[in-house]
Amino acid sequence: MTSRTVTLLDVARAAGVSKSTVSDALQGSGRVAEATRERVRAVAEELGYRPNSAARRLRRSSTGAIGLHLPQTATRLDYYMNLAFGAVARAQEEGLDVVLLAPAGGAGGASGRVASRVDGLLVIDPEVGDSAVPGLLDAGVPVVTGERYLGPTAAPSGAVICDNAASLTALLDHVTERGARHPAVLAPAGTSAWATALRATAASWGQEHGVAVALRTVPFAATPQEAEETTLALLRTDPAVDAVICAPDGAAPGVLRAAATAGRTVGTVSDCTAGSTTSGRTSGTTTSDHTAGSTTSGRTGEAGAHPRTPLLVASCVDGTATRSAEPPVTAVDLRPAAYGRACAELLCDILAGRTAPDTVRRHAWALETRASTAWPC
Repeated sequence: MTSRTVTLLDVARAAGVSKSTVSDALQGSGRVAEATRERVRAVAEELGYRPNSAARRLRRSSTGAIGLHLPQTATRLDYYMNLAFGAVARAQEEGLDVVLLAPAGGAGGASGRVASRVDGLLVIDPEVGDSAVPGLLDAGVPVVTGERYLGPTAAPSGAVICDNAASLTALLDHVTERGARHPAVLAPAGTSAWATALRATAASWGQEHGVAVALRTVPFAATPQEAEETTLALLRTDPAVDAVICAPDGAAPGVLRAAATAGRTVGTVSDCTAGSTTSGRTSGTTTSDHTAGSTTSGRTGEAGAHPRTPLLVASCVDGTATRSAEPPVTAVDLRPAAYGRACAELLCDILAGRTAPDTVRRHAWALETRASTAWPC
């Protein structure tokens, strides 16, 4: 290897330690045993590793800013805008500005330029196919990811994760408790941890419960129109579907439009008397053994009792679109502002030495039950 090709990750692999341990050992910081520090330095010298100039400047002084990298689709999704506001609010409490990075800001040789502008980086929902991510993770500054990165490059300095498998499990459990027997999931395409977990969970839940879950893949940031078209095609080819869980942020109203076009009743009807069945909240933790209990009581009807099978509708992401829909849509509140705040807080703690690198923190969600999953009378 030449000095231009050797990275922190190369040194970490050769020394049998994490990337953050290599960084601390070479900088003389962190809680690294002296024997480990000496071994890392020896391996780095043997491989010919040389830190880039941006990283050397950062060790001498702070830029007073952190960088924020969002998926390319973020500009039209409420979730990411709320997340960004949460991150900015927490960073400002630490006296740090937030620099929003362009989608290609970390690609290729740009990682050094990124590192010269910020003290650390937040990389949210990193996609394996995002060419910017490897450079950002190896930019020579601490990096915290929102959700895990599933690619083969350097590991981040820390991560804040949500149990996405548990949240979809809670939705599937909820609609079956409401009477659904043939649920469908409009799962997101892509290689983020969120998208991957939802697709895998839809399949594994169906196998575990002996239920045929109709799985359809839609774009990561599917529009309501795309969700409507997919749902219409689904209902035409599989009219037994009695619940649709739509993953992408803001797309659920398209499912409601498809239901109306197909003549399918969604949620409560006007002569229902169980007024308390339309709203409830289930807190979700991020432990893998989470079980979503029903927070409301509803009446389950037989499909044959109606001219057409009623349709329950739910969303994997809560927001303005789900709350203001008619009927309001049951959804998982991922608490994006709090999530962005948690990501920024972990990065601030790592930068200030309050938390060791390689820390993983967990973020809680809540299930908001609304009229779209109150089975018709």
